[in-house]
Amino acid sequence: MREDPDPDRADLFRRVGVLEDRIRALVAHRRSDDPAPDDPFRGLYLSEEAVDRLLLPRVPDPAPDTAVVDDVERAADAAEAQGAVLRLRRLARDASLTRLDEHLLLVALLPDLDARFERLIGYLNDDVTRRRASVGLALEILGVPPTSVEARERVGDGAPLVESGLLWVEDGDRPLLTRALRVPDRVTAHLLGGTAPDPVLADVLCRRVAYDAYPAAALADAIGAGHRLVHVRERVAGTGAAMATAALVRAGRPTVGLDLGRLASQPDAGLPVRVAGREALLIGGGIVAGPVEALASAAPAALRRLAALPVPVLLVGAATWDPDWSDVVPLLCEAPVPGPDERIALWHQALGPVGVEGAATATEHFVLSPHQIDRAVRAARAAAALTGGTVTPDHLRRGARSQNAAGLERLARRIEPEVGWDDLVLPPVVLRQLTELAARARHRDRVLTEWRMRPGGGRGRGITALFAGDSGTGKTMSAEVVAGALGLDLYTVDLATVVDKYVGETEKNLERIFSEASGVNAVLLFDEADAIFGKRSEVRDAHDRYANIESAFLLQRMETFDGLAVLATNLRANLDEAFTRRLDAIIDFPTPDVDLRLALWQRCLAAPLPVAGDLDLDYCAQAFELSGGNIRSVAITAAYLAAEAGAPVDMGMVIAAVHEEYRKLGRLVLEREFGPYLAQLR
Repeated sequence: MREDPDPDRADLFRRVGVLEDRIRALVAHRRSDDPAPDDPFRGLYLSEEAVDRLLLPRVPDPAPDTAVVDDVERAADAAEAQGAVLRLRRLARDASLTRLDEHLLLVALLPDLDARFERLIGYLNDDVTRRRASVGLALEILGVPPTSVEARERVGDGAPLVESGLLWVEDGDRPLLTRALRVPDRVTAHLLGGTAPDPVLADVLCRRVAYDAYPAAALADAIGAGHRLVHVRERVAGTGAAMATAALVRAGRPTVGLDLGRLASQPDAGLPVRVAGREALLIGGGIVAGPVEALASAAPAALRRLAALPVPVLLVGAATWDPDWSDVVPLLCEAPVPGPDERIALWHQALGPVGVEGAATATEHFVLSPHQIDRAVRAARAAAALTGGTVTPDHLRRGARSQNAAGLERLARRIEPEVGWDDLVLPPVVLRQLTELAARARHRDRVLTEWRMRPGGGRGRGITALFAGDSGTGKTMSAEVVAGALGLDLYTVDLATVVDKYVGETEKNLERIFSEASGVNAVLLFDEADAIFGKRSEVRDAHDRYANIESAFLLQRMETFDGLAVLATNLRANLDEAFTRRLDAIIDFPTPDVDLRLALWQRCLAAPLPVAGDLDLDYCAQAFELSGGNIRSVAITAAYLAAEAGAPVDMGMVIAAVHEEYRKLGRLVLEREFGPYLAQLR
C-alpha cells in the first residue's frame, strides 16, 4: 500500500501493507502445492485429484513475521507521542478491542480498501464467488490456529467487535470457520477519515446547543470517571439536552444528538439505537437523547438497549427516572432553569460578536431553551434577509414567537398583536395598571427566581390578571396590547372547546390547554371567565359536587401555571373569591366618560376614513353613552354606509349607525339623546 502524509492514514496503510505481505506469502505457499493454479472454475467443482490432496497431511503455512508487526506498533507509538490521533488505536481503546480484534477488523476491511484483495481472497477461499475473508481464512492470515477458543470467541455473539457493530459476521447457517466477515461502510469511511454519519440516523439525529450550567462541570467529571448512564431531568424543555451537551464538551467528547420522539415512531427503533451507539464509539463521543419518556412508552426494549450502550448515554426528559427503564443504575441530576442573565448570555452567544442593540430588553422575558434561542436567532436572520436589512429587536421577538409549538392553536385561537399603547383610550389609572402588568411579566424571573419572592409551596412562576368591566370597554384589546408590548402572541381560549357536559371532561380540556400553554411564550386569554371560574356553591346534589370539583381543580392548576393568563369577565362578582386571592392584578375597565368618549370618536372616525366637515363629535360624546366597542361598531357601520353612497362619512350616516347600534343593544331612541338629529331617523 502507498504511504500517506497523514499520520492516521499512514498507520492504517502500514498495517494493511503487513497483511498484504502475509497474503502474498500464503498465495505463494498455496500455489506451490496447487496442481491446477490456473483453473478458471476453481471452487465450482471438486476433482478426484483435489479430493486426494485434501486427504493428505496439511502442509503448515509459513509463520507470520512478528518483527514487522512490532515495527508498525512502534511507529504508531511514536506518532501518538507526537500528538497524532490514530483512529484505529483510539477506536480499539474505546471499544475495549484486543490486538487480535484489531487484526480481524483489518483483514475484513481489505476488500473495501483495494479491489485486488477480492480476487486474492477468492483464491485463498478456494471459491471465486466468496470474495470476503471467512473466519477461518482471517485466522489463517493472522497465523492463529482455527481451534483457538479465544480466537473463535472474538467473532461470536457478545464479542466487542460484533456487539458494537464494528464487524458483521454473515452466513449464520454456515459453520463458524466459513462465515464471511464484513465491515460496515460507515466504519470503513471513518477509518479513512470520513465524518458523515450513517444514513440510518438521518431521521433521528438532531442538532444540540451547549448550555454550560453549573452542574455541567460536575457531570463532565463524572463522565470522565466512568459513569456511563446519566439521566437529566429538565423543567424547561431543551435545557437538559443543552446542559448534557455542555458536559460532553467539557469532557472532550463530541455529541450524537438523538430525538427520541422521532425515534419512537419508527417501526424498528432498535436499529437506529445500535447504529447511534456505533457512531458515538467511532467519534469517541457520547449520546444525548430525549425526551426519554417518549421512547419509554413506545419502545421500552429500545430504551433498555440505549441505556446499555458501551458509550456515555445522557438521557433527558421531564419525567422522573423509572427504575424499570434500565438495569443500569443511572447518575441522576436536574438541569437548572436559565435565569434572565443566563438567557441574555445565550442570546448574545447565538447572535455572535456583531450582536443586536436592544436585544437584552427585547428577549429577556422569553422562556426558551438554548436550542430554541439558537433557532430563534436563525429565524430572525432569515426574516431580516427577506427585507434586506439587519436584524432588529422586532426580528428577534418574531423569531422567538416562531418557536412556539402549534399544539395550543388546536385548543385556542391565536392572535398576532397589531395594536399598541397608543391605540388604547383608557383612564390613566387603568393604563398604569396595564403597564405594571407588562412589567411583572417582563421581570418575573428576576423577582420570583433570583430574588426568591415566591419560595416553596409548588407554586408556579405565572402571572394571572383579571380584567373586569362591561362589554366593549377594552378588555380584549388591552390583553392584545400587553401581549404586543412583550412581543408575545395572544391565545384566546374558546369556551366551546373547554366546557363539556360530561363529568371530568372539562377538567381534562383545561389541563390540555394549560399543558400546551406552559411550553408557549404567549398571553392566554380566558374570555367570559366567569363561565368556568365561577363561585363554588353549597352541595345539594351530585351536580353541585362535581361542579365544585371542577372549580377546585382550576384553583390548583392556576397555582402551578407558569405562563401569563388574563381572565376577562363582565361579571366580576360571579368569580370565586379563592380565584381573586390568587390573582396578581385586578384591573377594572370603567364605562368611558365624556372626555374618553370624545377621544374614542376622534380615533375611530379618522384618516384614512374620508369624513365630511359636518361631523359633530362633541355632541356624539356628550349625548351617546356608549362603550369603546360600541363606538367602534358605530364607526364601522357608518363607513359601510359611506362606501355604499360613494361619499364621505357625514353626521347623518353617524346618526343612522348610532340608531342601528341602539337597536342591537335593545335601547330606546330618546329625543333628549338624539336632539336635533332625531328628525333624520324618521
